Amino acid sequence: MERIVGALALSKHEGAGNDFLVMIDLDDRVQLTDDEVRLLADRHRGIGADGVITVTAGTGGGDVTMALRNQDGSFAEISGNGLRCMAHEVVRAGVVAAGRFTVMTGAGLRQVTCAEPDGIHAWTSAGMGALEIIEMSPSERRAVIAVGNPHLVIAVDDLSAVDVEGEGSALQESHPGGINVEWVAVTGEDRLGLVVFERGVGPTLACGSGSCAAALAARELGLCGSSVVVDNPGGPLEVSLDGAVATLSGEVRLVADLFVPLERML
Repeated sequence: MERIVGALALSKHEGAGNDFLVMIDLDDRVQLTDDEVRLLADRHRGIGADGVITVTAGTGGGDVTMALRNQDGSFAEISGNGLRCMAHEVVRAGVVAAGRFTVMTGAGLRQVTCAEPDGIHAWTSAGMGALEIIEMSPSERRAVIAVGNPHLVIAVDDLSAVDVEGEGSALQESHPGGINVEWVAVTGEDRLGLVVFERGVGPTLACGSGSCAAALAARELGLCGSSVVVDNPGGPLEVSLDGAVATLSGEVRLVADLFVPLERML
């Protein structure tokens, strides 16, 4: 077998501390393996990220197609912050023009908006589609909500008392296929605090789809209205609900442009 060493061109972006590596590969030639994704996302042996996104040519009516991998190499249907970070990169790279465009995700078509980047920053919004309440238990102050991916939202009085790692791991084991878990508390008028344990990653600084799920659950529990700021550990995100249709907005930032060695045996 022959050892081949090449290089991947990637960019790293973050939204409220939720960080992603983005690779534009319109012809889908690279096709990263699970091991390669895990290495790239490793915070000690790789670059480090909550997820790795590959952008390919548009399918199914999308201007581009987004494939998202979790830190552990598994596929994820969608990520609100990942979608917003990806939008920033495809505009910055000139794949699409600034403004509104559509993205095919593992959860279907989503509409995004990216303002013209201001240096390394951009304001982006992602239409997250219609959220579905799978279960709602007002007495337990919790809900299971589908945002294209599954979320368990638990309302609490004190976020500092939550053992995110321990409780999140235990809740993962009780849901076949895993589930994203958000704990949410009211911190002001139409303002929520949130901590999160993401499926395939663990505790993260933010979760966009989880912020949408938390906003819907909190509204249905009578804790807030239809427009809310969700303070993730890594920063604020804005969620607007039109019925059950959610829009996620916030700033994203370019962290770095990268060339990363890729070694394969052929």
